[in-house]
Formats: sequence, structure tokens, C-alpha cells
Amino acid sequence: MAVTGAATISVMDVNWMAGVNALLGWLALPEIGLGAVFIVSLVSATLLPMGSEPAVFGLVTLRPDLFWPAVLVATAGNTIGGGISWWMGYGAHSAANRIRHTRREDESADPEHATRADQRALNWLRRFGAKACLLSWLPVVGDPLCAVAGWLRLPFWPCVFYMAIGKFARYVTMTAFLVWVT
Repeated sequence: MAVTGAATISVMDVNWMAGVNALLGWLALPEIGLGAVFIVSLVSATLLPMGSEPAVFGLVTLRPDLFWPAVLVATAGNTIGGGISWWMGYGAHSAANRIRHTRREDESADPEHATRADQRALNWLRRFGAKACLLSWLPVVGDPLCAVAGWLRLPFWPCVFYMAIGKFARYVTMTAFLVWVT
């Protein structure tokens, strides 16, 4: 019976990988290129560790006439993903507040137990406000920055506006540089 279970898992793995390969093959079609750039850009702007630049660069390499549409679509997808991260931070803060308020006083720990470095970063974000989201294009810190902006309840639309400016500048600069270098 253990052999059957292992065989079932193996068949499931094969089916899963076949499905993933079919999806990736579909997204790689030239006529689906902008859709693929949008999806990859959106997903990569959430807290998932993924980069969208290879998808944008790959499309622009194959279709140089799609430079501006690819940059705009990538910017839109990445900005929407940043907005999703903002809402995730906002929702996490709301959930933490609900949990804090349901605990009895003697059971709850101090909610503001941030380290000195954490406190400096939070103060910096509060001081710059939504403009801090201009840095949402940065690798490693940019995506969590959007979530922290939501946690701090910085105004949503100004944050999205500054995210879009930063992400647009990144895509233009990086894609133009990669096209120029190759």
C-alpha cells in the first residue's frame, strides 16, 4: 500500500509540473507577452521573492516595439501589487488591534516593543509619509515598505501614486540600460 501512495504522489507531482509548464508556455507566447509581464510584475510586488525585470527585458528583447507598453504594463502590475501589499499591512494592523483588544490587560504584552533600529525606521516612515513609497522599487526592502506603509495607515492613494512613480522610473531605467548594453 505504501508503494501505491508513493506512486499517487509521484503522479500528482507529474501532473502538477505539467500544469505549471503548460501555464508558463502559454504565458511565453508573444501575443500573451504583455499579459505575462503584468502577472509577473503584480506577483513580484507582493512579498513573494521574485523579480519581474527578466520578463520585461525578455519581451522587449523579442519585441523592441513593445518597450513603452511593456514598461507601462509592468509599472501598472507592480503598482497594483504594491497596493495589495499596502492592504495586507493595513489588514495585519487591524487584526493585531483586534487581538490586542480581546486579551485581558494582565495577559497582554507591551505592543510597542520595537527595537531601537525598528523604531528609527518607523519614525523615518512617519516623517516622510507617503513619499517614502518612492523607494518601493528597491530590491529586498521595497515590497515590505509598502506593507509597513499600510500598517502605519499612511494614506492609500498618495502611497500608490508615489509607488507608481518609483516603479516607473525603475522599469524605464533598467530596461533601457539592459537594451542598451545588449
